[in-house]
Amino acid sequence: MSRNGTRSVARTIAITNQKGGVGKTTTGVNLAASLAATQRRVLLVDLDPQGNATMGSGIDKRTLSASVYEVLLGEKTVAEARQRANAGYDVLPSNRELAGAEVELIEVDHRETRLKDALATVAADYDFILIDCPPALNLLTVNGLTAAQAVMIPMQCEYYALEGLSDLVGTIKRVRANLNPDLEIEGLLRTMYDPRNTLAQQVSAQLLQHFGDKVYRTVIPRNVRLAEAPSHGLPALEFDRSSKGAQAYLALAGEMLNRAEVTQ
Repeated sequence: MSRNGTRSVARTIAITNQKGGVGKTTTGVNLAASLAATQRRVLLVDLDPQGNATMGSGIDKRTLSASVYEVLLGEKTVAEARQRANAGYDVLPSNRELAGAEVELIEVDHRETRLKDALATVAADYDFILIDCPPALNLLTVNGLTAAQAVMIPMQCEYYALEGLSDLVGTIKRVRANLNPDLEIEGLLRTMYDPRNTLAQQVSAQLLQHFGDKVYRTVIPRNVRLAEAPSHGLPALEFDRSSKGAQAYLALAGEMLNRAEVTQ
């Protein structure tokens, strides 16, 4: 990576869960900021038409001159569309226009690999590319999974979580079989975790039993400052560095970097 002066090609991670409200975008924004704080070069790709990762990074989705929409349609390059967030990482931004890409890409050749091909042009500029996928299995998510080497799955430890997880694992297997044979599960991240909740403890134990060391040791707690930060257009690290939420994402970045060193 960049710490030793070498120019490596980015590790690309899709952050996805077909269930909404599990902390996917929160994870994308705060992990990008935390990795940037460790002097890693990071690109956050906002692949959700809601544009929440864009706004949460302090970039106004309503005034974009170029976005991931134009990149997917081949009208702009990533280098032309990316913007710098104040927290020290780059963002390939998104807005409501992206919802139209679904329809427009249906007639396009190699529609599942549009994002992969576009990101290949900037892969040497980064250590990590994080893709915030929409909470649905659609062509945008398939583009994210096809472009990635690995999948990070944020999830709440609640009643329906394991059922949704089995659906997602099935999706990953299908993408691996048809589009991206190298795709693997990077890790499962327990989010919005309340250790006082008995059900959360039970689901957490089941995750560890089924997935073992694929479950990150780092747990993201329920945290008011983490929830407040997006309304200020800031990652928690910039909003309140001392908060439990910000510290948890710094710990996650450290755990990821340690894992990467072990597997090299």
